[in-house]
Amino acid sequence: MTAHPPRDELHIASLVVQHRADAGPALEALAAELPGLEIAMGDATRSVLLQESPGTRELMDSVDRLRELPGVLNVNLVYHHAEPRQDLEQPLQPETGAGT
Repeated sequence: MTAHPPRDELHIASLVVQHRADAGPALEALAAELPGLEIAMGDATRSVLLQESPGTRELMDSVDRLRELPGVLNVNLVYHHAEPRQDLEQPLQPETGAGT
């Protein structure tokens, strides 16, 4: 089996975390500790987190760390998109077609 060269990508994901109310401080601390992870919104028992990472390994490591937190009941990956970094550096082209 041949190894594939690493890709220069940006992975963007959103996670819904269900947790007990007392898990909030630990969740905030972990989000501050892990690069690219942030709490976008939440309440006492649910939080939506955003993750930007260079690959799926880092994303899944974050999911594993979240699941290990005391008081976390469930972690769901809701959205995941990977984009080559070079494509993100290109200027956006205006849409043509409908409505123009």
